[in-house]
Amino acid sequence: MGLLSDPQCRRALAHLVLRLNTLLCVLSYMLGLGWFLALAFPLLPPRTYMSENAMGSTMVEEKFPLGERALAYGRHFAGHKRKAGGMPVVWLEQTLWSLGLEAHRQPFARTLPFPDENRERYMVRGTNVYGILRAPRAASTEALVLSAPCSDGHLNNQAVGLLLALAAYFRGQIYWAKDIIFLVNEHDLLGMEAWLEGYHDVNLTDMHSAGLLGRAGAIQAAVALELSSDVVTSFDVAVEGLNGQLPNLDLLNLFTAFCQKNGLLCTIQGKLQRSDWDSLPAYAHSLQTLLLMVLAQASGQPSGDHGLFLRYRIEALTLRGINSFRQYKYDMATVGKTLEGMFRKLNNLLERLHQSYFFYLLPSLSRFVSIGLYMPALGFLLLVLLLRISLWGWGLRAGGGQGEPRPGLLALVPPVLICHAAGVALYLLPVLSQRVATQHFPVAEAEAVVLTLIAIYVAGMALPHSTHRVLSGAGNARGWQVLKLLALLELSLLLGCLALLNFSLGFVLALTMVPAAAAVQPSGPKVLLAALLVLATPAMTLLLGILLQRELLEMPAGLAEGWQLFLSALAQGLLQHHLYGSFLCPVMALGLYPAWLLLWNVLFWK
Repeated sequence: MGLLSDPQCRRALAHLVLRLNTLLCVLSYMLGLGWFLALAFPLLPPRTYMSENAMGSTMVEEKFPLGERALAYGRHFAGHKRKAGGMPVVWLEQTLWSLGLEAHRQPFARTLPFPDENRERYMVRGTNVYGILRAPRAASTEALVLSAPCSDGHLNNQAVGLLLALAAYFRGQIYWAKDIIFLVNEHDLLGMEAWLEGYHDVNLTDMHSAGLLGRAGAIQAAVALELSSDVVTSFDVAVEGLNGQLPNLDLLNLFTAFCQKNGLLCTIQGKLQRSDWDSLPAYAHSLQTLLLMVLAQASGQPSGDHGLFLRYRIEALTLRGINSFRQYKYDMATVGKTLEGMFRKLNNLLERLHQSYFFYLLPSLSRFVSIGLYMPALGFLLLVLLLRISLWGWGLRAGGGQGEPRPGLLALVPPVLICHAAGVALYLLPVLSQRVATQHFPVAEAEAVVLTLIAIYVAGMALPHSTHRVLSGAGNARGWQVLKLLALLELSLLLGCLALLNFSLGFVLALTMVPAAAAVQPSGPKVLLAALLVLATPAMTLLLGILLQRELLEMPAGLAEGWQLFLSALAQGLLQHHLYGSFLCPVMALGLYPAWLLLWNVLFWK
């Protein structure tokens, strides 16, 4: 501190930073990338552990004996679903009543902004059915939720059967201190959003639904169950929620502990942890798992029905039963005992889960990377932008002191306004203009929305790069430096704020956009810089992320299939925003795209 208080030392340090600016930028970027890659090294992240004392032991004797009854319920549900052509509402209500639960239904309807690939209509109607098991040992002040979606075809019938069998077994126990809600939701996330809005008496997404006639206490935790087979070889646990939210780590640790107790194989991102944790293949395996979680979290889409609970401050997981080629098979009784143990431990909670981490990454189920470990990786990437900001800021001050004319700020108004206006058009026009597009072109509504989105995105690249010449004197030689300074400031603020909400999204965008933002200028190899900028555009980041994800899942996609997945991701991103409030679409359109256009404007400054 004594050295920094000396003006001469500060001046010498500033000159050193300016003289070595490019070298420091390269070093900082490599440190950020290297830090992230080191997170998957098995010795760096600590082992997971239970922080909540009420759930610190699995010493619970699970006695769930109704495995065959769960299979019978699943077969009956499948038959009634075929007969009803959808959710068998009446049969479910009667079954829940016969088990001694309060049974209720909730009709709902939602108008889509445009039909997606699965629903070729604007209006989606459905009905949720749920039953409430009242706690015999306490007032109805707290509750737990077990849900299973009513999926199309033969999918998830066994999950509903196990849910009903657990309801029958739980009804006969007297130790419950919390109400338990057994929910069967229709249309997956749409039905879950309708039920959550009805339960909390809010309307966040213009959902049209009837008010709930039956309520329990404040929901403490929830488990969404997905099973499509009579036997299970492993369970894959999904944690990513809407906008990258994650449940408290203790909930995941609880499920892992009971899987180990009952001998169930448990995976995350479809990856089973290796036993040779200190080998190079084990590191590559952990890195794959870590990258898959980063890509899933960066998408902002819920990886299961549990993802919508998190916005209501309800800790939740989705458990997917997998029936693969593995030789170990587990019946419904074993799966039921695992869920019984989880709910009995959650029943012991005296307060909400809060003692463990909410911000983490998972290279495996036994190790976690906390926010204190992964944030420096992004910090090094953002330091590149700060170093370039200091360079251009100091250069402008030095130039002004040597008598050079300062660029007028009025000259920068047209490119800044037009870049951000292009972002507003990208956000609003695709959905608003779909009817006009379908009237003039032979395309469906969903295709019209995506094609309009791409057209505006590409057209924006041609608009701003000559607007600085609108006003006389705007072509000042130093004007592009001021514009780049503004672009760097905007990009660094956007990425920094975004990383606080969704680290994975901020890190992926910083990884691709920071090198181009640091390097772009009107002079130099313009073709090379233009190619670098195009590769750094958010749309290209999305395409590369999709291809990388398929490679990590060992399902590589060619360019044609990758392009189709890219178009589908654009449509799903818009739908997720309009239906559930995902912020990925407005952040990209209103923030990152205009910032990228400013950099494109700098490249073509004349």
